[in-house]
Amino acid sequence: MIFIETLKNHPSELPIELIDTTAHAALAHQSAPPESDLTIVLSNDAQLQELNLQWMGIDAPTDVLSFPSEETDPETGSRYLGDVLISLETAARQASTHPLKAEVQLLVIHGILHLLGHDHANPAEKARMWQAQAEILAQLGLGDLQVREQ
Repeated sequence: MIFIETLKNHPSELPIELIDTTAHAALAHQSAPPESDLTIVLSNDAQLQELNLQWMGIDAPTDVLSFPSEETDPETGSRYLGDVLISLETAARQASTHPLKAEVQLLVIHGILHLLGHDHANPAEKARMWQAQAEILAQLGLGDLQVREQ
């Protein structure tokens, strides 16, 4: 199950169903177990800056942070993959050549790939992650979206 938390002033052009569909597409592409759970939080720059400083040592807002988990729900047996937090403010600034919803979809995919073990710390890992992002975006009809260097 995908849990989605939003700010009170959640942009109306970002339907929750779009976030859910995007997350399911990323999970299916990566052959994640269907009983996997995760949380996506649509947040703001202040919260992501605070978390970025606390966990990454960087005192600046960022677009997406992922916090992987390996927990299993004892009642259901579902694996909890972790949390993805997205700053809608940063996403809006980055969406200069495409709609905000496409940018958020990219960030959902990027965050989930991190939960599933992808990284972009070295060229080979980055190439693999960017390829997966491109394939998922294409499946969602966003194949022309340019993936920025992170």
